[in-house]
Amino acid sequence: MDKFNSLKMFVSAFEHGSFGAAASALGSDPSTVSKAIRRLEQQLQYQLFHRTTRKLQITPAGLEYLETVKKILLELDECEQHLASNNEAASGTLKLNLPVSYGRCYILPLLPAFSAKYPDIKLQVTFSDEYIDIIEQGIDISIRTGTVSDSGLIMQQLSPMDFLICAAPSYLESRDRITTLNQLNHQNWIRYRFKQTGRVMPLLLNQTAPVNWDEKQHDQYIVDDGQALIGLCEAGLGLIQAPHFLLHKSLQQGSVKPIFAPVQPEGFGVYLLYPKRHFPSRKVTAFIEYLKQSLANMGETTHHTWARDLDLVDPQPAQN
Repeated sequence: MDKFNSLKMFVSAFEHGSFGAAASALGSDPSTVSKAIRRLEQQLQYQLFHRTTRKLQITPAGLEYLETVKKILLELDECEQHLASNNEAASGTLKLNLPVSYGRCYILPLLPAFSAKYPDIKLQVTFSDEYIDIIEQGIDISIRTGTVSDSGLIMQQLSPMDFLICAAPSYLESRDRITTLNQLNHQNWIRYRFKQTGRVMPLLLNQTAPVNWDEKQHDQYIVDDGQALIGLCEAGLGLIQAPHFLLHKSLQQGSVKPIFAPVQPEGFGVYLLYPKRHFPSRKVTAFIEYLKQSLANMGETTHHTWARDLDLVDPQPAQN
């Protein structure tokens, strides 16, 4: 019997707790599994299991050996899948987890063309702004916005996050022209509240001097939904500050206007996350390649967004 099968039997015996259960899972018989593991022990000169009439108990040496064996089998399986995928069209079910606003504004419009290009990939899409364990839930690709801590996953930045202060043309026409940051303190505001924390998003400014800003005075409208934030702004009820992707369509249509240059807070971005694999599946690489190319066509790269190229209402605001 080859060593590869013996290693598979060893892992299966540990996972199922007995030779009989391992044999059943592998379509073999208990004596074959028992002999294979005994042969491994003879080669290693170590006992891998304590055998009792009731159950198997792995030894410390067996546990150390198990960790290495599982890595080898996983890498071999991934390599075989990768080689097979190179000879096949991308196919299978691709599970995506998307942040609500970014997913609706950016990803959903891209999916019809992706499906047309890769008809053998079936998409399952969930939306959530909360942290989820993508490995536990079997997610292939997750996109996160904001700041992302080290999660043990593969992480790629898709773009920065540019925050813009905007208002509807009707609001701007009804007010004195806003030319200084301190004038922001005398405007009506529509603010965004994070559902996860209940906190209202603070105002982010590019500034070198103090700005007269009183958080408590700016609570005319507070919402916890990105589309509601945009809708109230378009209705002329006040100013908003929002990430560029949420404003993309409204800025294109002219229903809101940017007032000052965008703010790009350090550490904020749009990130692609997926489980660590030596050889990601073809369906995963196909989606990542398609997404990056689509974003590039929109003027977004790892370090730049289209928001940096906007014509502003007042391109050089004064501090006072």
